[in-house]
Amino acid sequence: MTSVRNLAAITGASSGIGAVFARKLTATHDLLLIARRVDRLNALAEELRLQDSGMVELLPADLTDQRQLAAVERRIASEKRLDLLVNNAGFGTRGQFWESAVETQAQMQLLNVHAVLRLSHAALGNMVPRRTGALINVASVAGFVRRAGSAGYGASKAWVVAFTEALYLEMRRMGSPVKIQALCPGFTLTEFHNAMNIDRERIAARPFWLQADHVVSESLKALPSGRLFVIPGWRYKLIVNLISTCPPFLRLAVGDYLSRRR
Repeated sequence: MTSVRNLAAITGASSGIGAVFARKLTATHDLLLIARRVDRLNALAEELRLQDSGMVELLPADLTDQRQLAAVERRIASEKRLDLLVNNAGFGTRGQFWESAVETQAQMQLLNVHAVLRLSHAALGNMVPRRTGALINVASVAGFVRRAGSAGYGASKAWVVAFTEALYLEMRRMGSPVKIQALCPGFTLTEFHNAMNIDRERIAARPFWLQADHVVSESLKALPSGRLFVIPGWRYKLIVNLISTCPPFLRLAVGDYLSRRR
């Protein structure tokens, strides 16, 4: 008889960090893959089904659409096998805030902030009463360090950092075994950058750029211990530690430096 597997739900699963999470979790979990690009979801599902893995279910959805987001919420809230939610879906923009389309900025906040809030609420409402499960919110080093040219994105990730930390404190205060993690990568090579018209081959050799496989491995390695902040790469750990303790003038200097590194 085939044993029943726990379920891992992943948003933004069609590419990048989300797809890497799917590839790494398929050996231990059934998967619920959530993204808006149906063709990419189908291709990933076919790849995973060729492996010795569990079931792969696709849930196409644009999480900036309130009806589609609500459908995903209901699915996550009602799934009794839910063991992990990875809130990975998100996007960023380049350029000065005042010059960018405000509609794009608003869509970014809907995906990076509002969807994370709603789906975290659905997942924890499911997991906490069962006293099992884990939530990974994909934030960013940008949540700690401000950088010119990504004002809205940095603000959204700062919200994810603060929100996830507060959820961690809530779980700890009530003695819940549900694990809460904020995954905070720095510059990571994914298709995320194709959408921003960044030449990935040109930047791949730069020391500040991480591979998505490494980012996800660090996240999953830290999950059993219940560590709140996972910051892959020693350079980024150093930056975040410095930023957390330095005076404002030094924090702004680091932000200027990172703005030039992009």
